Amino acid sequence: MRMTWLRCGGVVTVMAIVLGVVPCASAQTSDLRRLTVDEAVRLALENNLGIRAARIDPQIGDLGIAEARAAWHPMLTSTVQSASVDSPSNSFLSGADTRISDDRLNTNVGVAQSLPWGGRYNVGWDSSRSTTTNIFSNFSPQVRSSVALTYVQPLLRGFSIDTERQQLLLSENTREVADVTFRQAIAVTTRMVRYAYWDLAFAIASLQVQRQSLDLARESLRNTRARIEIGSAPPVDEIEGEAEVAQREEAVILGEGQIGTTEDALRALIFDPASPDFWTLRIEPVDLPAFAPRPLDMDAATRMALERRSDLQQTRKTLDAANINLRFYRNETLPDVTASVDYGLTGLGGTQFLRGVGFPGPIIGQNQRSFGTVLGDLFTNDFPSWTASLNISYPLGATPQAANVARARLEYTQQQTQLRDAEVQVVSQVREAGRQVLTNQRRVETTMVSRQLAERRLDAEERKLTAGTTTTFFVFQAQRDLAQARNNQLRAILDYQRSVVDFETVQEAPLR
Repeated sequence: MRMTWLRCGGVVTVMAIVLGVVPCASAQTSDLRRLTVDEAVRLALENNLGIRAARIDPQIGDLGIAEARAAWHPMLTSTVQSASVDSPSNSFLSGADTRISDDRLNTNVGVAQSLPWGGRYNVGWDSSRSTTTNIFSNFSPQVRSSVALTYVQPLLRGFSIDTERQQLLLSENTREVADVTFRQAIAVTTRMVRYAYWDLAFAIASLQVQRQSLDLARESLRNTRARIEIGSAPPVDEIEGEAEVAQREEAVILGEGQIGTTEDALRALIFDPASPDFWTLRIEPVDLPAFAPRPLDMDAATRMALERRSDLQQTRKTLDAANINLRFYRNETLPDVTASVDYGLTGLGGTQFLRGVGFPGPIIGQNQRSFGTVLGDLFTNDFPSWTASLNISYPLGATPQAANVARARLEYTQQQTQLRDAEVQVVSQVREAGRQVLTNQRRVETTMVSRQLAERRLDAEERKLTAGTTTTFFVFQAQRDLAQARNNQLRAILDYQRSVVDFETVQEAPLR
């Protein structure tokens, strides 16, 4: 089939080559946007609100991963505490006659952190300065400093996976799902844009067919009136011709309204609603719904769909999440075996009283130990202390962890079954989309023949009318049949284009 496509006043028209060029009035193009189908898709990827919203999901996923990783960030702690205590003396050994006064200033700086392999450490540095009226005290004021290091490492439960690592793996899995969802949104939106683009092109071409049909009816009406004037046709034929013209004018009006509807559908997909000319800018499709048969490799398309289909990838990610939970719950059933090490250093200083003989002994002098000396005791490891321990605990009888493992196994099996079912459905959808391409390809070929036969029939009826062997009724019927045949061919070409779009999309995302 050879079709002649003309642009006229910003309108794409389609005409069979056997017809003449239908003239059309020129139009202003200052508010016109000519677009190819690829340009329409590009505009949609930039402006479509659904795409914009879907583009945020991966960013939210990144924040989820950052939140999960924050569990391993070190925590800095600091404390300053001041205390004063006056207590009554209740014994001759209390250290005072009636009252004992103790004043203390404590400071602490520490760092605690959970580690990616399940361990935890805590390092703290304590300093204090205290004064007392207790006569038995050898230091007043007394300066004390200590450093404490604690490390705890699980050896079974919590060693390979724990709550923090589970959450990180699930967050990374969710982030990957967001990428798949975004790709699916692009594929679905691209399909919708191509649909809307070809719908607009079809509506414009269909309107031109209706206008051609109206021109034919008007021409027939003029010929009928001429025959009535010379007496070769009855006056009733004019009424029939006028009724036919009125019907075809209605079809043109409906076609013009359909163009506005399809144009709005396309603009909503590709233009930014915030632009001032959003509702006034007219759209002219540059690409035409041409018919170009293409070979189909069904096996390659099936393999591509099983590998790249977004819903299958989402199901696989759900299966991965179920596997992560199963690993975690299995680990939770292990005995809790935890090794811990505590190591500390202490230094003491201040004003030290030197006492004579006796109890508690008279103060005969003082010795000053500065804070620097106290720190020297720490760094030279003069007063170390350490503790190592191994803690083991294991519940007896049924536990919630065992129930969690059983549930996680069932969920994992369920996800595996759902994945296999989804793969069968995907293969079925790809095969069906391929069949639609082949079916519509044959439809185009058939409707082309029907259109050619309708053109030949109209030509024959017009010749018979000229020879006086038929009536205008049969001419009008042939004109209607030709218009319908042309629309059928246009519809078949549009359906073919849609089926090709569906065949390409179904390999990337489910059709919705």
